[in-house]
Amino acid sequence: MTGLPSVSGPALHLRDIGKAFGQTRVLEGIDLAVGQGEFIALVGPSGCGKSTLLRIAAGLEPPDRGEVLLHGRDVTAVRAADRDMAMVFQSYALYPHLTTRQNMGLPLVMRRLSALERLPLATLRPGVRAKLAAIRSEVESAAAMLKITPLLDRKPAQMSGGQRQRVALGRALVRHPQAFLMDEPLSNLDAALRVHMRSEIVDLHRRAGVITLYVTHDQEEALGMADRIAVMLGGRILQVASPDEIYRNPSHVEVASFIGSPRINLLPAVIDADGHASIGPHPLADRIAAPVGANLRLGIRPEHLHLAPDAGPWRLPATVDRIEFLGAEALVHCRAPGVPDPLIARMAPPAAERLRGLGTVFAQADDRALLVFDLQGQRVARHPLAAAALAHAG
Repeated sequence: MTGLPSVSGPALHLRDIGKAFGQTRVLEGIDLAVGQGEFIALVGPSGCGKSTLLRIAAGLEPPDRGEVLLHGRDVTAVRAADRDMAMVFQSYALYPHLTTRQNMGLPLVMRRLSALERLPLATLRPGVRAKLAAIRSEVESAAAMLKITPLLDRKPAQMSGGQRQRVALGRALVRHPQAFLMDEPLSNLDAALRVHMRSEIVDLHRRAGVITLYVTHDQEEALGMADRIAVMLGGRILQVASPDEIYRNPSHVEVASFIGSPRINLLPAVIDADGHASIGPHPLADRIAAPVGANLRLGIRPEHLHLAPDAGPWRLPATVDRIEFLGAEALVHCRAPGVPDPLIARMAPPAAERLRGLGTVFAQADDRALLVFDLQGQRVARHPLAAAALAHAG
């Protein structure tokens, strides 16, 4: 791996990035700092600007405003070819007429050989032969790391999707770049192969020890692979945090809604005269830092929603619609009065089976894991003393 500059601060800093296409604002003042060796996943729905941000980092798209700093150096106006970043695309972008060996070696040939040295007869010169031998050795080393040595003499049409993706990763790896930029590289693969390739990419990142920016709309990929996740919506970053923090402590309702499968349960509630968050006559939570009459949304992850056959305090009556058996777990879908969307509870299959056939069940949130949001989507503290801490965390 090439030596990296010793610079204090982030290894890659996308500072106040703005971008518009015509009248459409795509990015609105993005600020993202990435540490050396860090794996950051950019997640969000289609059209949120994550791929545009990646292209700006790579130098394939100029920002309308802001700076791209790489190890403290401003590279905003530097050509993509001179930024020393390797990009892996969703479409693999392999040359169909070249073998794996040639596809992987091409970036090194273009960087290390002059235009004259790339001419056919120039390869007879000893100096050129030495350079080509070094390139061949590096390609074979990268192929061995990715377990694609038997594919070196095959062309893309002779390989599966997973094999072509490994070749694309190998082509990036041989460059020894300062950053890997990956734009939904696994979206063309089947589900089983995607899971396998996640481990391959994380292992590649750890071996290289450089920045990785990874764009995906699959929140499971982000949770399973990244050191930190940046959740984007409408051209803005709503939250940047570790996967665990994003899941357990989302700062905005859109973050809570996007991260997690199955989706989080969101229940409309009002603070009643006793200070409880209630749905109709049924109180579900207390100790919330909001005035009487405030309208809120309660967020309950499916694993934190408990269903019981009996009524009790802090329980909401509901009707079971269906039970979805998933092997080691079951998802119980039910409807409750005053809640527009079906509630989903994650349970062990035997417990779920005991609810089958019951006319009414009673839903209760795990109080320790209950999330509260105002109508603008911002988190609300569970009690006044926590309000300052929550504001600081946001």
